[in-house]
Amino acid sequence: MTESTASVLYEVRGAVALVTLNRPQALNSFTREMHQSLWAAFDQAEANPNVRALVLTGAGRGFCAGLDLSELDFTPGPGLLERADPGPVINDAFNPTTRRLQSLRMPVICAVNGVAAGAGASVAMACDIAIAAPTASFVQAFSKIGLIPDAGGSWLLVERLGLPRAMALAMTGDKLSADKAKEWGLIWEVAEDCVATALALADKLAVLPTKALVATRHLLRDAGTRSLDTHLNVERDTQSALGKTHDYMEGVNAFLQKRAPQFTGQ
Repeated sequence: MTESTASVLYEVRGAVALVTLNRPQALNSFTREMHQSLWAAFDQAEANPNVRALVLTGAGRGFCAGLDLSELDFTPGPGLLERADPGPVINDAFNPTTRRLQSLRMPVICAVNGVAAGAGASVAMACDIAIAAPTASFVQAFSKIGLIPDAGGSWLLVERLGLPRAMALAMTGDKLSADKAKEWGLIWEVAEDCVATALALADKLAVLPTKALVATRHLLRDAGTRSLDTHLNVERDTQSALGKTHDYMEGVNAFLQKRAPQFTGQ
């Protein structure tokens, strides 16, 4: 398979891995093979100790249109309900992708270069930070085909937007513009060249204490699942673990010596 026909492209730029969904003719909608290629790209990034941040984007005019429905078999006949069941592809492909994005050992920035529809919007929300092009949009397309937001969408929407906005978007399937998505807190920024802006932010994060950034991700993501009293204990234990890292010692020594720190991600 050549790079031009690969469903996912992988490139390292300094300390940043750039991962590009590459089925532009299908708005980068996911096949099972595409998920596997994406996981392989994540594996490459995690195996490279020099990579300390990752940018995920899409080729062409769209970011991701969710599931490629040709992955399901709607041919009339015996077993139709089983063949058209979206549950297995969610369990075997989309849910593992969301979980991988949440567990990568480095911060992940999504450059939403165009429409993010269905599970494509969920993938964007599963990243740590999202930056969108002015022409990008977010569409909860599920209700229009009799389904519900998946790949974490029903959880992430409420987390990002609160129940009233999440409910209306999920039920109506209305398009949310990039500017409105920023205003509502779904994304961090809108930028004309969202990929260049995401790469610049990734460069900034790549020289920070990587383990502390990822620990911050987990603390913030899980905060709503705990009481404050329990969360205080998790903060304490996380600080204690980070207190044994190279970057903690380097950060404190650099502060005391009035010099710029040289973090290694360890």
